[in-house]
Amino acid sequence: MKQTIITLQNKKKSGEKITMLTAYDYSMARLCAEAGCDMLLVGDSLGMVMLGYPDTVSVTMDDMIHHTRAVSRGCGDAFLVADMPFMSYRTGMRDALVNAARLMAEGRCQAVKIEGGSELCDLVRQLKLGGIPVVGHLGLTPQSVNTLGGYKVQAKEEEAAVRLLRDAKALDEAGVMGIVLECVPRELARLVSEEISCFTIGIGAGPDCDGQVLVLQDMLSMYSEFRPKFVQSFADVGAAIQDGVRAYCAAVQDGTFPDDSHSFTMDKAILEKIAAEYTAHEK
Repeated sequence: MKQTIITLQNKKKSGEKITMLTAYDYSMARLCAEAGCDMLLVGDSLGMVMLGYPDTVSVTMDDMIHHTRAVSRGCGDAFLVADMPFMSYRTGMRDALVNAARLMAEGRCQAVKIEGGSELCDLVRQLKLGGIPVVGHLGLTPQSVNTLGGYKVQAKEEEAAVRLLRDAKALDEAGVMGIVLECVPRELARLVSEEISCFTIGIGAGPDCDGQVLVLQDMLSMYSEFRPKFVQSFADVGAAIQDGVRAYCAAVQDGTFPDDSHSFTMDKAILEKIAAEYTAHEK
């Protein structure tokens, strides 16, 4: 069944958890969708995961459109959300609307995600009026990591926690379809999930959110340099890929691949005729 805003909201009402993963290309999107994932997120994390950028700030609108369009071709029944990249919605209402429209029309996503609190409520309303569903993002907001002082848990103190709760309520009232809560205490995430009508998606926010999201490459252990506390490995795909590549390289180098079973042949008489004619011509 195709996931929609209504089916996802019904999951919150019934207490059924929502599953979400990042995807950055067609093949991974198709695998995730066929495995039953409810939502796919083309996150601006693609900058680091796929493009080798040092951070999400480097990701452009063209980067996001390119990858979102690829994912859209393989997302199947999953609901597709794409990140609005750094500053694409902070330079004025018109710029924000134009960029969001491009991401929807050219990228073929079904909703856009923006990072920030109450200051974005007017934008949320305008996007909804334009037919663009919005997912919010509170807590650790990677596009603002330079002002947050690094990648660390947010809203642990009273003032910050109250501000996050107010922001969540404001975004909910403005009309977001859901809110990602990243790196916030589980108790606060539970309270937010109980106090707002839209669904919450947690990443490093404990088990009481309405759903969960992880970076696909993290949960498949495709990177060994660093694993955040909130990530669980569900398959050691990184090691499997490396083993396969090593085996391939070894087979090519020792001459066992390709063999006759991987090769094509031609009629011997034709080959002899070509060889004879070529030899005669060369003389």
